[in-house]
Amino acid sequence: MATVLAEKVSTGESSDGKSGTWGGSRAFALLLVMTGAAGVLAAWVITLDKFTLLEDPNFIPGCSLNPVVSCGNIMKSEQASVFGFPNPMLGLVAYGGVVCVGMGLLAGARHRRWFWLGLNAGTLFGVGFCTWLQYQSLYNINSLCLWCCLAWVATIVMFCYVTAHNIEHRILPAPAGFRAALGEFHWAPPVLWIGVIGMLVLTRWWDFWTS
Repeated sequence: MATVLAEKVSTGESSDGKSGTWGGSRAFALLLVMTGAAGVLAAWVITLDKFTLLEDPNFIPGCSLNPVVSCGNIMKSEQASVFGFPNPMLGLVAYGGVVCVGMGLLAGARHRRWFWLGLNAGTLFGVGFCTWLQYQSLYNINSLCLWCCLAWVATIVMFCYVTAHNIEHRILPAPAGFRAALGEFHWAPPVLWIGVIGMLVLTRWWDFWTS
């Protein structure tokens, strides 16, 4: 299957993973590097603004553009420090780790099943946490943060393609028909997912956008 997900990067890798290790295509590795870097950028900017806000309660972040797109409202909320410290500090570590994985794949790294399952579990946690934050932003905090939106998109794309990679290489079990369809239309899940979030944002503040 000649898709972005089906390319093998090392000699000796069989389609069913009999070698016990799996690599990834160059495109997949670059995707991990780019989405991880986008997440690091978003987390870094939010962290700096959060520290500035702690020093100066009157500070207005540059991404606070109007009552809806207001990063300051997000940073001041309880949801912004779920684990007792600013959420983006967790992102700095997690997204940085993804960049390292992508760079390793570009260098020809191959990993065992437990590694790929662990990466999938980590991205699942990340996308679940982002989904909770999306709900909080839309329906409880009633504000959006552009940098948060960048992190959401990066995490969704990351999760979808890590999962697709694992299904393609049979690290995760799936019917052959589903595996073939996913290989052909690997772009569909993240596009539809992000599209749904866009529609929710649009309808949530429809009156504001159209006024």
